[in-house]
Amino acid sequence: MRLHVHVWHATGEAKFWLDPDIELAENHGLHPRQVRIALELIREHRDEIRSAWTRYFAR
Repeated sequence: MRLHVHVWHATGEAKFWLDPDIELAENHGLHPRQVRIALELIREHRDEIRSAWTRYFAR
């Protein structure tokens, strides 16, 4: 399974791929500014997200 993260907001949701590069996979209702903020947060916390993702799916 390809590493990814989902982001939710009251106005919509988005999915971002984490590998090989962080990129928007799907956007359903988020404003472009919200997508940019999500990308910044994902970049800042990429290692933590990847570690949590791996632990979760290794069960």
